[in-house]
Amino acid sequence: MIIGSRLEADSMGAMPFPTPQMRSQLTEPGSIIIDQSEFERLGINSVGDYAEINSKRVRVVNTITGIKSLAGPYVFCNVDTARSLLRMTEDQTKFVLVQCHNKADSAKVIDRIQQYRATQPTSTNYAAGKAMSDYPLPPKMSAFTKEGFSLRSRLHWLTKTKAGIALGCAAALGLLVGAVVTSQTLYAATAASLKEYAVLRAMGIPRWRMAATVLAQSFWIGIAGIALALPTVFALARIGNQLGTKVLLPFELLGLSIAVTMLMAMLSGLAALRSLRLIEPVALLR
Repeated sequence: MIIGSRLEADSMGAMPFPTPQMRSQLTEPGSIIIDQSEFERLGINSVGDYAEINSKRVRVVNTITGIKSLAGPYVFCNVDTARSLLRMTEDQTKFVLVQCHNKADSAKVIDRIQQYRATQPTSTNYAAGKAMSDYPLPPKMSAFTKEGFSLRSRLHWLTKTKAGIALGCAAALGLLVGAVVTSQTLYAATAASLKEYAVLRAMGIPRWRMAATVLAQSFWIGIAGIALALPTVFALARIGNQLGTKVLLPFELLGLSIAVTMLMAMLSGLAALRSLRLIEPVALLR
């Protein structure tokens, strides 16, 4: 995954290098920087080693940490080196960064660009005598805000790659198994206490009060599960960070996970209520 950009510290899209020395090192043609955890995957032993990318010789001049890729390893270099490795000419590029004078207007600018694109000829119906380069905006170019591009990238990895699909299926399977196991456990616990519930029923306790007891058990089971899971999740995230894989646990993700866990526990409690239909005071006379 080759990422080339301009090296000025104030340039848009400047790579997150911690020191000016790294940017200075990348001014050398053919120099690259990689994550320190990627040496083995790239077949490189140490800083200063040479390698080949697209039959072009490159040299690792430094390393960074915390930018490990799930797919191909990231290779950082200056824009000229990137064009050479990708065999692109000086007038070719993959992405163009644009900065608005007012950030609040970015969405309006995107809308204007998209509307402009809709009026441009496609690659198959250019005006006679004009080349594609005569048009100020390539018809196939898409425009996004920073937030929109980030969301599109994440959705791509989650829904259109094998890793994302496998992760989603594993999460869905885990939720399904957890819901079934919790439901059956609550059902068995309720069924085992049928005589006690029958006594309460004979004493005039309404069924809704007993149902509320089962749901309360479900609620506290969910709370206990969350209390056990959160420290485990933070511990695993710390281990992952130490192994070079940056694990992000934003508040929104934790909140959604807690909500899903509680929902699963309460739905399991509702499913366990079917055992209360067997409660009859006459069962005490058998």
